[in-house]
Amino acid sequence: MTESALLERLIADADPARTPRDADPDPRALATRDRIMRDARAPRRRRAVIAGWASGMAVAAASVAVAVAVLVPPGVAVAASPSPLEFEASGTTAQIVGDAQTALAASDGPVDAERVVRSASWSFSVDMGTYETTVVPQLITITWNPDLSGRTVAIEGVPYDPTDASANVGSEISSSGEVAWELEMEPGQFTAPVVDMPGSTQADMQAVLAAYGLPGDPTAADVTTAITSVLGQWTLTNAQESEMLGILAETGGAEALGTSTDRLGRPVTALRVQAVDGSASDVVLISATTGRIVGVERTNLVEDGPFPSGAIISYQLWDVDEGVL
Repeated sequence: MTESALLERLIADADPARTPRDADPDPRALATRDRIMRDARAPRRRRAVIAGWASGMAVAAASVAVAVAVLVPPGVAVAASPSPLEFEASGTTAQIVGDAQTALAASDGPVDAERVVRSASWSFSVDMGTYETTVVPQLITITWNPDLSGRTVAIEGVPYDPTDASANVGSEISSSGEVAWELEMEPGQFTAPVVDMPGSTQADMQAVLAAYGLPGDPTAADVTTAITSVLGQWTLTNAQESEMLGILAETGGAEALGTSTDRLGRPVTALRVQAVDGSASDVVLISATTGRIVGVERTNLVEDGPFPSGAIISYQLWDVDEGVL
């Protein structure tokens, strides 16, 4: 199956009630397909979609939630975005990473890297008649195999108003009990730059991040993007996560934010990384208990269509317990 055909299948499977499988893609589906296929480093100023962090075809199959993003007409005013987390300043970048690495060395984690990812993600949904905006949580489970077969299932959470402060910062996510979409992939249909994870040395993890798009002489934003792509397909060992945090710290571009509680109620420390062009920033959340990377929150730093400066445009958490939704 070609990449184009796989993308069309992802779009159809994401919303089967609206479009028969044998129907030609409508303009919205084609626009979504084209957005997925654009390089992650393309200018983001006029992008009118909100979803997770897929970065090109290398992770399109793993981050199929992108295919259900809602397009927002240019110039449409939408409701406020979710409230940002509040942080209590504490420590430097070196201290936060050092504490995380100490916790990783002392806590339990996977014995080997696993081709299974459970993540909670939040995205906007816009009523195209009223332009009313809601935040839709999903629990996404990705399981794949060395032959590049796999299965992805998304369980729908209960949508809520993005201006609802309690819902935005609360630790509980209510399940609708509905499967939003699921996708079965036959051998060869899943796309993964790394099929067999190497060891856990710094050189090993540099090679893995490079396979997921990390350029030579990377910025902190480059490292964060590559880490996010890896964690979209793999649950890593503690030692591997420790090395990735060390690589991020070595760029010198991560800012310490301190401590907070993430949207699943877990204590975290955080580092903020700004895009080179200043368009957005990512907050990397690190478990204060285990030291593992448990989430990334992206904030818009410039007005971008219906999304004002300061709006949170995506949020994803990893290491999610099965009972969350």
